[in-house]
This record gives sequence, C-alpha cells and structure tokens, in this order.
Amino acid sequence: MEYNFTIDKFQGPLDLLLHLIKEANINIFDIKISEITEQYLKYIESMENLNLNIDSEYLVMAAELIEMKSRELLPNEESDDSDDYEEDPRENLINRLIEYQKYKEMAMKFQDMEQERKLMYSKIPSEMRLFNDGKVVIDDDISLDDLIEAFMLFQKRKNWEKPLNTVVTKKEYSVGKRCFDIMKRLNKKRTMKFTELFDIRNKGYVVVTFLAVLDLAKKGRLLIKQDKNLDEIVLCAKGEV
Repeated sequence: MEYNFTIDKFQGPLDLLLHLIKEANINIFDIKISEITEQYLKYIESMENLNLNIDSEYLVMAAELIEMKSRELLPNEESDDSDDYEEDPRENLINRLIEYQKYKEMAMKFQDMEQERKLMYSKIPSEMRLFNDGKVVIDDDISLDDLIEAFMLFQKRKNWEKPLNTVVTKKEYSVGKRCFDIMKRLNKKRTMKFTELFDIRNKGYVVVTFLAVLDLAKKGRLLIKQDKNLDEIVLCAKGEV
C-alpha cells in the first residue's frame, strides 16, 4: 500500500488508525491486530524515510500495537487457579476507536452547524425604552391569557376591515312604473321641467324615462310645451295650460 499523505492530516494515532481501517474496508469490530499493526508501521516507516517529524503519540501507539501483536503470537496459557481478570487489549483498542469515531462525527456536525450559522446575520438587541413615549402603560398583572385574547380581538378587527364580497347587479327599470312616478310628481306640482325627471344619470334610467314621457303624451295624460326653439321643455298635467 502506497502512502501519499502526511501525518498533519490526522488529529492523532486513533485518527490514523480509523483512516487505515476505512482504506482497508474493514469493520471496526473485525479488525485483526496483526494486519492493522503492519499497515500502521508501514505508514510510520514511510514518514521516517521522508525525514518528517513524527509526534511521540504516534510512536506510543506503534509500541502498543507491537505489544498487542506479540501477545497474540505467544501461546495462550490459561490458568484455572488465577482469578485475576486481564483486560483484552484488542477489545480496549476497539472501544477507543468507536468512542473516538463518535467524537469525530459529532465534531463534524458542529462544524457544519458553524458554517450554517456564519450565513446568518443577527441584530443586536435594541433598547426598547427609546421607543416608549410614555403613553402606553403595561400592567404587571397581564397574563398570557390576556395577550391571547387581545390577539384574537385583533384578528377579528382585521376580518371586519376586509372588503365584503359583493356582486354588483344592474337595476332594471319599468316603463309602467316610471309613468306612475312621473304622474305622481305632476299631480303635486302640476308642471315641471323635463330635465327634472332625470335625477338619476345612467343610460337605462334615461331611456325608460324618455319612453314613459312619450307614452303618457300619447295617452293624453300630460302635455309637452316649449315656447320657442331651444327653450326649456315643460311637462304639464292634462288640463293645465
């Protein structure tokens, strides 16, 4: 295996061991001390050949791995008379690697969170007393329920201020009804100017009013008078001259 990286890329011997395990595509629980020791020593040897400074902690780990490898090679003499528990170096190494891996993954999460936080901009707290004109007095007895109720009332007021959903319809005018209205006014005043009939200025109303006047004149119920050309047209009830 060729090594084209430097020791500065790792945070310590455990970081280097995790890298070697990952490169070899080995599960942490399935590592073999002899194989991982050989790979580790080759890496350290390549660093020495390049005359690179190697921290003492890397050398300490190399010594521990060599010791563990040596114990595996020695015959295992179990004594039934011994009640002393001896910790398994391989199991201890695996636990250290797992724990270090957890810390490393958590550190990477914190690093990602730090990068995300750098993209956010926050405003320093404002001194709210500068905006207090003394007109608004906050009672210390106000509870959360009071604030919720005030908010609900505010929402109701906003709903009341919304424009109503209305449908504009066109009013229909009846010639017969317009005739009745004209005669009712003439019975009171007896005479009236033609322009006084058009108190509403829209096309439908004007047309119906004009037709009503013609209909009443045709039936002889009113007279239409004009003294001379372009003078005011006057309507008179029948019998009024």
